Amino acid sequence: MTTTIKDSVHDYIELRPTAEALLDTEPMQRLRYVRQLSTVQLVYPAANHTRFEHSLGVYHLASRAVDQLELEDALADRLRAAALVHDVGHGPFGHQTEAAIERHLGRHHDEIGWLLAETELGTVLEERGIDPDAVAATVDGRGPLGELVSGALDVDRMDYLVRDAHHTGVPYGTIDHARLIRAFRRVDGELVIADGNVASAESALIARTLMNATVYRHHVSRIAGAMLDRASERVLADGVLEPERFARLTDEELLAALADHEPTADAASRLRNRRLYKRAAWVRREGVPERFVGLEYDRTRELEREIASVADVAPSAVILDSPGMPSSPESRARVLVDGEPRSLGDRSPLVAGLDACAREIWRLGVYAPPDRLDAVREAAADVLELEGDPEP
Repeated sequence: MTTTIKDSVHDYIELRPTAEALLDTEPMQRLRYVRQLSTVQLVYPAANHTRFEHSLGVYHLASRAVDQLELEDALADRLRAAALVHDVGHGPFGHQTEAAIERHLGRHHDEIGWLLAETELGTVLEERGIDPDAVAATVDGRGPLGELVSGALDVDRMDYLVRDAHHTGVPYGTIDHARLIRAFRRVDGELVIADGNVASAESALIARTLMNATVYRHHVSRIAGAMLDRASERVLADGVLEPERFARLTDEELLAALADHEPTADAASRLRNRRLYKRAAWVRREGVPERFVGLEYDRTRELEREIASVADVAPSAVILDSPGMPSSPESRARVLVDGEPRSLGDRSPLVAGLDACAREIWRLGVYAPPDRLDAVREAAADVLELEGDPEP
């Protein structure tokens, strides 16, 4: 008898025996307690969906894709398994703690070979004749059709766009994922999109650009994420949590650990009660010197201390947030044109325009407690040589 799960986005999801066994492991059940959109919930209150739900959705779309492609059983089984476990390497709050984990462990969330080897996940796979190393490679986008799970236009992206749109109430992530999956073809071992589907592929690029502007890069979520990153670094640097333990916490376990450590207790309280820092500066790309764009972590902290010194405030009262420029991985998706695979970027006039849009929504942020904003704003404008009015 097939096990089915009712899903808020895809209706009923049918589980094969391997998927059912993987779901019943501790590493997968942990994902019930890691929010998909982490601090975005402070902006969109209904965005409480989890990485467990998302993993089921990716599995569902991967299952439809392998059926569409009529793949051999062994490859289909590997791709389904990889789709289901693809997020199992995420730390608490997902991407918001990823940088801290990489700094201390040198490991990206897609690198899950160690987790498959050290937990019951690997045992489940081996008992069913699926190579854990091959699954780990697929999650990292390598191996035959690895791009289906982690690529330019993968089932991961398809699910999170529609799921995040559904739960936030923001309609821009709605894409025709059913048509995209039906358009998948395998040409010389490469995943491509069939002729006549450029517009469907473009829709994913447009959706993610709009979701970046309204959801993923919302300034409140960025502020909360930056506060969480600084607090996470402090408990790791102070030895309160070993990095390996930190990386396996749930969202609530991390907040509890931050609350129990005096230097991070205020940050935990602010995150719980939405008493966040505010924007002292919020500056467009053209107002920021090139050397202050996409800063490395250590350089960011140096500049934070310099701004704090000029403003005569505590170093903890200044957070500098200068992200790298957004990329458009969807533009690298391969589409068939007259029978030949071409990149979407070569065929779509929208790509250049959306790249310009991504540049337009980029902002450098400097955040501080509400009662320190004026002093920090003036100091940031001086230290960072900001042009124009830095006030939000």
